[in-house]
Amino acid sequence: MSVDQPVAHRQRRTLYTPAERARRDATVWTLVQGILAPLQFLAFAISLCLVINFLMNGVGVTAATVSVVIKTSLLYAIMVTGAIWEKVVFGRYLFAPTFFWEDVVSMVVMALHTAYLVMWLANWGTPTEQMWVALAAYASYVVNALQFLLKFQAAKQTSTAEVHSRSGVFDHAGALES
Repeated sequence: MSVDQPVAHRQRRTLYTPAERARRDATVWTLVQGILAPLQFLAFAISLCLVINFLMNGVGVTAATVSVVIKTSLLYAIMVTGAIWEKVVFGRYLFAPTFFWEDVVSMVVMALHTAYLVMWLANWGTPTEQMWVALAAYASYVVNALQFLLKFQAAKQTSTAEVHSRSGVFDHAGALES
């Protein structure tokens, strides 16, 4: 397919093949990911507020620390179960072509969260320095979460377009048939 071709004639790459979609829909790991992702986001939102409060006011270091540890624990859980999900759906634990760049950024997210934990457990740096590492980890988490949200949104649009094209609701140019 060339760039000069009209958009209507270009093939859109789907996120899942029919077999991958069937495996995705059949595995319990899809549900696990669907539960852990919003839990992790909730932990992130609460923790972000606690970390910023500590950095701005110098109080609440224990609450901020506990919140980062909880957020990091959820991250580890979602990474392990996500790798299992990826193995079931795509046949490899990480770096399946469909989610390659999301997995690359996930490794950065893991490294930064782990760096925070190591600093905290080894008592390296001040609590303020540790919280700045946590904020860097959180910034990378936001980038990674956006990657996944954009990927799934694009997949949803592609899937919806496929359903409509199969049902004959749209003509070849994508306009509603009368």
